[in-house]
Amino acid sequence: MAVGLGTEQVTGGGPNRGTAQPGPAARRQRALRVPRSPKIIAGLALLLLFVLIAIIGPVLAPYSPDQVFANSPVPLPPSGAHWLGTTNLQQDVFSQVLVGGGDMLLVSFIAGVIATALSVVIGVAAGFLGGLADDLLSMLANIFLVMPALPLLVILFGFLGKTGSNDLFLVGLIISVTGWAWGARVLRAQTLSLRNRDYVDSARIIGERRWRIIFTEILPNLAPIVASSFLFTVLYAVGTYTAMAFLGLVNPNWNWGGILFYAQGSNAELTGYWWWFIPPGLAVALLGTSLVLLNFGIDEFINPRLRAAGLARRAGGRRRAKARRRQQFALTPVVRAATAASGKEGQP
Repeated sequence: MAVGLGTEQVTGGGPNRGTAQPGPAARRQRALRVPRSPKIIAGLALLLLFVLIAIIGPVLAPYSPDQVFANSPVPLPPSGAHWLGTTNLQQDVFSQVLVGGGDMLLVSFIAGVIATALSVVIGVAAGFLGGLADDLLSMLANIFLVMPALPLLVILFGFLGKTGSNDLFLVGLIISVTGWAWGARVLRAQTLSLRNRDYVDSARIIGERRWRIIFTEILPNLAPIVASSFLFTVLYAVGTYTAMAFLGLVNPNWNWGGILFYAQGSNAELTGYWWWFIPPGLAVALLGTSLVLLNFGIDEFINPRLRAAGLARRAGGRRRAKARRRQQFALTPVVRAATAASGKEGQP
């Protein structure tokens, strides 16, 4: 005997007339919901601007970053010939800023990819396998969490020498060693909450292999967290690479941290040569701001409370705007009628 589980009636295989079907506008609105977040739009626009500068910056640079101009004992201020002035060696700062973004983004992207891959492998494996594997992998992540990152990086970069510090892939790999543990802990906690879900148990009962369950059932539900972890790691790599170049531990030539290194070495901040250190510092700050805005925007969709608060705030704003429009529309005839009546009473 068949038992009906639904409450809607279907006639002739078509949808019920009383049931509202989502139209193309509603589907398009759902599809564009994430990009319409102001934080995501602003962060993505800034990040794309820096990517564009990194790609075409060397072409747009008016001079070579190491080209020496007029013989002057002090850096020259901004002028028509040099938009951001010159260094103490009479090199164009604007050209150095345009050229220096490429290495920064490349090293940060390499470090973000490697660190995110490590955090996914270790965090998901620890949360899904459990037992002794979870204990060992969690202990490894905890060790890297409590380990002081800056002294470790100083030691590692000290072994590279000047030749190894020019290898951008190697620099990104070393930075990723100290940047994966936080993401692994977050992914482990989320995997622990997913491993006992009904759909995971169903896949386990029908005999699916562990790797297939992880890749088809666990990882798709962790995609927003993986994206947030990647952005956080890239942000960490931007700050770390800038700090290492500022300390002179990596090749400081023509990256933003290196410009700050040479400016600090010449006491530019004390002698008032602001055009030498403010532009690269502002570029690093804006790049970090773009990544933070993207991370906050993704976090609003990961966290149900933030998402509900944002939707409720937007819905409340729309309701207040509609109420004001209705109030103005209702008061307009009354005001006009009162004005007309007062005019008639004033006539003799």
